[in-house]
Amino acid sequence: MRRPVAVLAMGAAVPPRLFTPAARERLRALADIDTDVVLTELSTTGSRARLARAEVVLSGWGAPRVDAAALAAAPRLRAIVYAAGSVKGHLAPAVWERGIAVSSAAAANAEPVAEYTLAMILLAAKGVGRMARAYRERRTAVDLRAEFPEVGTYGRTVGLVGASRVGRRVLELLAPFDLRVLLADPFLDVAQAAALGAELRELDALLAESDVVSLHAPSLPATRRMLDRRRLALMRDGATLINTARGAIVDQDALVDELVAGRLEAVLDVTEPEVLPPGSPLYTLPNVLLTPHVAGAQGNEVRRLGEAALDELARYAAGMPFAHPVRAEDLAVLA
Repeated sequence: MRRPVAVLAMGAAVPPRLFTPAARERLRALADIDTDVVLTELSTTGSRARLARAEVVLSGWGAPRVDAAALAAAPRLRAIVYAAGSVKGHLAPAVWERGIAVSSAAAANAEPVAEYTLAMILLAAKGVGRMARAYRERRTAVDLRAEFPEVGTYGRTVGLVGASRVGRRVLELLAPFDLRVLLADPFLDVAQAAALGAELRELDALLAESDVVSLHAPSLPATRRMLDRRRLALMRDGATLINTARGAIVDQDALVDELVAGRLEAVLDVTEPEVLPPGSPLYTLPNVLLTPHVAGAQGNEVRRLGEAALDELARYAAGMPFAHPVRAEDLAVLA
């Protein structure tokens, strides 16, 4: 196996999060690379000199954008391995136009998002949020059978919006449970949805039938505020909306109105804007679980992204195609 010349290009503090000492040793075995040098920009003379030798750029969070000017300084560049999710903000279209192979760790990052989603679906189906609030407010015994006779995971209907990487992994994780799973995705037919373990529905029908709705669609012009006031009104009284995708998919003002009225529950890991202003009612509404974009890789989960990137680098060094390529034709529908 040959050792291609590679360079790290990402935020200066990112490599220690991605790579354990053992992973750094593996990286040095796979590539001719100085792991102590991290390019945080691609415009200075020093950075351009290193870029000029590189066949592979190993990139990650905080990466400098690879645009036409950077490409002009990298005549030997043949591959970019991105140890994170979406590459759309980091790579210019010129990358694909020049035929550079691109890989992303989006599949590895989908795993913790799917795990978070599974946990929230099960808690929502069990009615844990409502029961916990009643217990906390009263500080005495709660007659669960009288007040919450319909809670429970058995036979609950879960609706997933989008058969993305995360959506498909959530479908796999839901398989062992006694749940009815619906799926809305305009790119699938009935047979394809069934093969994934779900019943295909139009979005409106899914919202009306589901006890828990989880969003896994990309943020695109076509999906902006896809869950508008009319569609949110279709959801069942007491249903839970889970959003680990993008805040822009939901009409947030309309959702706040539904939540203030107490008609819906919500688990929101993403909002619009990403950090809400201090006065937002989403911080204090009792029927909202608001988390600060934690569903993706955190803590030791970040090492999974590093290992995924090294696996792709190993494939490249062995002359094999990437297992998780990002193709130009896919960009229009990727997050």
